[in-house]
Amino acid sequence: MTPTRQHVAPRVARDARTREARRDALAESALTTLGTLGYARTSLREIAANSEFSHGVVHYYFRDKTELITYCVRYYKARCVHRYDGVVADSRTAPELLTAFSDKLVETVVGEAPMHRLWYDLRTTSMFEEALRPDVVAIDASLQDMVWRVVSRYAELASRDLVVTPGVAYAMLDGVFERCLLRHLAGESGALDELRAAVLGALPLLLAAE
Repeated sequence: MTPTRQHVAPRVARDARTREARRDALAESALTTLGTLGYARTSLREIAANSEFSHGVVHYYFRDKTELITYCVRYYKARCVHRYDGVVADSRTAPELLTAFSDKLVETVVGEAPMHRLWYDLRTTSMFEEALRPDVVAIDASLQDMVWRVVSRYAELASRDLVVTPGVAYAMLDGVFERCLLRHLAGESGALDELRAAVLGALPLLLAAE
């Protein structure tokens, strides 16, 4: 008996959800290896060896390392781009937001350093690997939007105008964050305190004079 369209459509949708769930599970598993080894030293076989999945299964869902890695980073960043939304929603004064935001940045350096390290690795690699570039550019834009939501709310609470563009605000804070991450990974004890102090001092500079 030939399946009718009304029977085929739900099955296709179910298969698509199953495939997406498996790809997400593979991404979760692969992120640990990628965050430890970095882009250049990680292969599909290496990822399989450090996961519950066989090399054949990994290769079935992802045709090559580039596809897997970009999927992993998109998957991770889709979760983290809303990390500071709670800070934006819960803060009632500009100083409160400033403190909560700086504390959250320090928290993510400590708790998710391997993932941030992977992101910076991929962003640099995309300068040479054209296949990575579209996804890296898209992710970078989403991170800029994330920072801008924080900065815009800070200006609103302070009742002052911003004197920078979204790109400038993101580049400034990202540079501060990356420098702290590097120093934290190098074991410098003052890196986290310096990050907090830098954010507390930098955000007011983005506002117009009273």
